[in-house]
Amino acid sequence: MYILITGAKGFVGRNLVAQLNNIKDGKAKFYGDVVVDEVFEYDIDSTPDELDRYCREADFVFNLAGVNRPQNPDEFMQGNFGFASTLLDTLRKHNNTCPVMLSSSIQATLAGRFGTSEYGKSKKAGEELFFDYAATTGARVLVYRFPNLFGKWCRPNYNSAVATFCNNIANDLPITVNDRSTELELLYIDDLVDEMIAAIRGDEHHCEFEGVDTILTPQGRYCAVPVTHKITLGEIVDLLDEFHAQPQSLTIPDIPEGSFAKKLYSTYLSYLPKEKVAFPLKMNIDARGSFTELLRTRNNGQVSINISKPGITKGQHWHNTKWEFFMVVAGRALIQQRRIDSDEVLNFEVSGDNIQAVHMLPGYTHNIINLSDTDDLVTVMWCNECFDPNRPDTYFLPVE
Repeated sequence: MYILITGAKGFVGRNLVAQLNNIKDGKAKFYGDVVVDEVFEYDIDSTPDELDRYCREADFVFNLAGVNRPQNPDEFMQGNFGFASTLLDTLRKHNNTCPVMLSSSIQATLAGRFGTSEYGKSKKAGEELFFDYAATTGARVLVYRFPNLFGKWCRPNYNSAVATFCNNIANDLPITVNDRSTELELLYIDDLVDEMIAAIRGDEHHCEFEGVDTILTPQGRYCAVPVTHKITLGEIVDLLDEFHAQPQSLTIPDIPEGSFAKKLYSTYLSYLPKEKVAFPLKMNIDARGSFTELLRTRNNGQVSINISKPGITKGQHWHNTKWEFFMVVAGRALIQQRRIDSDEVLNFEVSGDNIQAVHMLPGYTHNIINLSDTDDLVTVMWCNECFDPNRPDTYFLPVE
């Protein structure tokens, strides 16, 4: 399949092109029977001859080209309606009735605060042009009205508050929030791209509109991405502040699968400057080696790394409720455990050549001994709770 993307260098275009190329190259194999032979990328610096050839050969067209913030409001109609006319005329010239998708906007509803939007009027005109094209040619036309978009590669200080907030907070720049209670409906770029690829298969989602509200219905005139998130500006900023503090707190925020927080965190990270991509960790170093906390969570404990010098024994303590996994990733070790009211010692010899996870059992005093005379022992440790110096639940007691 030959796929034409207009506006290929824009935010949505770049993400869609990248994933279609992943399918083309056999790197993304989870989209069913979608086959991509070539991706035609058309943008403002492309030539009329290229558009002509692409429209002749395309099996599917994504029209993402448009004008968002022109210097003159008249350019809305020229950029959003004018190019759409050129695109459809070129397809008609070659009798190419392949499916065509139009990227429109929720502003095209012209409802509520969008009633006087010149941008919305230009998008609405483009929609009707596409529907007329479908009626006269029989081509399958998919008109999507997108809400606010966010995700990697979105341009800050342009038309996305989320992109601006992510960029500014990541780079320690100020932000302005006039009303924390203002609610946005947000669509994540990966969800949008997945829907676009589903549309190639004919599995798009249809909808109608009640004002600005999307009502999914199989027979709807319009199309929509079924997953969006409604969240206030205050909630967005609070999450971003938490992400910004992570290198100091070491705490990974709650990011459940499919959640807005997970998608926002990935977006935020894409704006980090080079000097923040790596950050130092506090190593607690003594004559025996070192111990370093790596990550903390609010509900699922913490991960640390322990380095023991040759011949060193560490541990020799027990816990009431706290328990751990010890995972030796380099070197050889003997892990010993003994229930505090018993003389029986449990011995586990482990090494980085055959990585295992060993439970440190509650009520068992335990240690870890570096069996090498020359090499350091490296152990990844997970604990079911974050260390609390006011209640450490750690009591010294030799295993033997």
